Amino acid sequence: MKKILFIFLLTSMVVFAQKKQPKIGLVLSGGGAKGFAHVGVLKEIEKAGIQIDYIGGTSMGAIIGGLYAAGYSAGQIEKIVIDTDFYTLLQDKNPRKSKPFFDKEHGEKHSLVLPINQGKIGLPQGVSKGQNVLSFLTQLLSPVDSISDFSKLPIPFFCIATDVETGNQVKLTSGSLPLALRASGSFPTLLNPIEIEGQLLIDGGVANNFPVNEMKKTGVDIIIGVDVQSKLFDKENIKTVLDVLSQISSYQIYNRNSKQKAKTDIYIHPDIFDFTVVSFDKSLEIMDKGTQIAKKFTKAFDSIAKLQTIKRIPNDLVNKDSEFVVGKIEISGNKNYTRAYILGKLKLQERDKINYKELATRVSYLSATDNFKMIKFNVKNSSKGKVVFIDVKENKQNANLRLGVHYDLVYKSGVLINLNKKNILSKNDAISIDLVVGDKPRFNLQYFVDNGFYYSYGFSSRYNSFQTDVKSNISGINLVNLKYRDFTNRVYVQTTFDRKFAIGLGLEYQKLLSQTETISTLTNDPFVFDDSDYLNLYSYLKLDTYDDKYYPKKGVFLDARFKWYMSSTDYNNDFIQFSQVRGKIGFAKTFLKDVTFQFESEAGFTLGEVNSTTFDFLLGGYNQNFINNYIPFYGYDINALSEQSFLKSTFNVRVGISEKQFIHFLANFARVEDSVLKGGDLFNDTKSGYAFGYSINSFLGPIDLKYSWSPDTKKQYWYFNLGFWF
Repeated sequence: MKKILFIFLLTSMVVFAQKKQPKIGLVLSGGGAKGFAHVGVLKEIEKAGIQIDYIGGTSMGAIIGGLYAAGYSAGQIEKIVIDTDFYTLLQDKNPRKSKPFFDKEHGEKHSLVLPINQGKIGLPQGVSKGQNVLSFLTQLLSPVDSISDFSKLPIPFFCIATDVETGNQVKLTSGSLPLALRASGSFPTLLNPIEIEGQLLIDGGVANNFPVNEMKKTGVDIIIGVDVQSKLFDKENIKTVLDVLSQISSYQIYNRNSKQKAKTDIYIHPDIFDFTVVSFDKSLEIMDKGTQIAKKFTKAFDSIAKLQTIKRIPNDLVNKDSEFVVGKIEISGNKNYTRAYILGKLKLQERDKINYKELATRVSYLSATDNFKMIKFNVKNSSKGKVVFIDVKENKQNANLRLGVHYDLVYKSGVLINLNKKNILSKNDAISIDLVVGDKPRFNLQYFVDNGFYYSYGFSSRYNSFQTDVKSNISGINLVNLKYRDFTNRVYVQTTFDRKFAIGLGLEYQKLLSQTETISTLTNDPFVFDDSDYLNLYSYLKLDTYDDKYYPKKGVFLDARFKWYMSSTDYNNDFIQFSQVRGKIGFAKTFLKDVTFQFESEAGFTLGEVNSTTFDFLLGGYNQNFINNYIPFYGYDINALSEQSFLKSTFNVRVGISEKQFIHFLANFARVEDSVLKGGDLFNDTKSGYAFGYSINSFLGPIDLKYSWSPDTKKQYWYFNLGFWF
């Protein structure tokens, strides 16, 4: 090693002694998380005082190299690596608050999502579409967003991608730098391919993982190459699908890199063989490996630095995190979604104050609709001030088949088959059809036109049925086997605010059938409690900032409803108009990291005289998929408590014993009366129930086992459910 360095130094001094200072090219290979080692090498190169004149890279090497070419120092890049959650970034995980309100209400109940293309069910192109990666790079590279020729960057730059149709390399030297880096790093199966100028591009490592040959063409005098490609795995170390894919892709890469190695003047190969392309949680260790190997080249680095007598002025990155006023918004690429829809999801209007970081967050809101394959954005100066450019590429695959499974003790087993399709009748529209097959078949159809800032409207149709033993209100009969059917259709208008609030008004047609065979009739037919059609006017106000639908750690929730029963076919010939008001409010707060306190309070009141018991509020059971006036209450069986008004509060202490496992301690209290406000004593005749249990937040949805009891009745119940509630 020392002999090689001596020969190199001697040759360099002779060759360049009477020439202008040498130009130094730096080539950084791809390798996923192993590419973090490039940062350690860059720190030592900087420490020696070497001035890099050209950078080329592939995949993670392109990303690290692109940031360095844009003017970031090695220390700044190190901080970016440390501060970034790459697992979340690569999976396109967005906080729940970014989801449209429609998805919060009618999504989040599916275990598997399959795209439908041209009527055929397929598979996704990758684990992630990579929008968050693109937004992240766009935010970081905002200081150079006006530069489209990569040779004009503070350090000239190129990167390599692969044309997925031909397998040929594509050298990217101009255009959008964030887009080029996103293309070069499109690791197959992990990130979706990305289209640039008609070419569908994937990770450059497939075609040229260590582009020393392309650096040679730039005319630099000395090439420093950093190769983080691992050696081929032994069969004992091939354990996962990623290991297999990595091994397959490494065959040709390994051979090509050997040839490229010979073209470098300094070849650096960090000892990163114990890491994989997804070892993002080992970033500090990997960067340290780069530092360790680079220190062995200190003498060579120092010698090169001495040959560079003329130094560039260090680049001063323009701070793009400062706020600016949006003077104009230009939107392009949208065909099926209106400007109002896009701006509504972005929550962006002219004259708003914003910065690049917040703009990237707003783009994640638009991306969370799943209506766009890619969203590019940047900011430019004009005579009218700052212009925000939003360029969207709509998702041609606008239909999905979504599946879920569930089991509980009331509805028994069910398989949810959901068809979700967009752009059916008009712009901005979507239809979601739930079909549940199993012990209790049912369906739920939702059609919604989301007009963003403007009023939206929709139509829904639901059929639901179940059969269970409930407490009887008839003298001499303890329990009856109740068969309950509901067919409800609604038309409504709605407006939303900041994905948190929804306010709506609508008209409802409802067909109810409630009967039992427990009670005999003169004709031996089932005894019918109600078999009527109702026409109702309803309104609602909803707020949802929970960070998780089933196990929230923070946020607030509000669901307030008003319904006016205007007319009925009146099975019992005693219908009188009446109204009902019902509301639920709750909040969640986490203490000591893993202990969450969740409180929910609920109330319902009947306004007017109602002779039928069909519309009583019915408390009992634990189901979260109850409809109409059925309300869960731990410690009591379904329908055990029923009257025309109620007040209920639930206290839930949830302890996380791991990321996906919880222990619950619950207590709920309720008053169920003809009118709970009579007499002014809200705590008179309060019912209570308690429960504790164990839950797993699984791929299939919540798995809950709870033991419940009430000191009022001295009865105990076991509750069990598996899968998302629907």
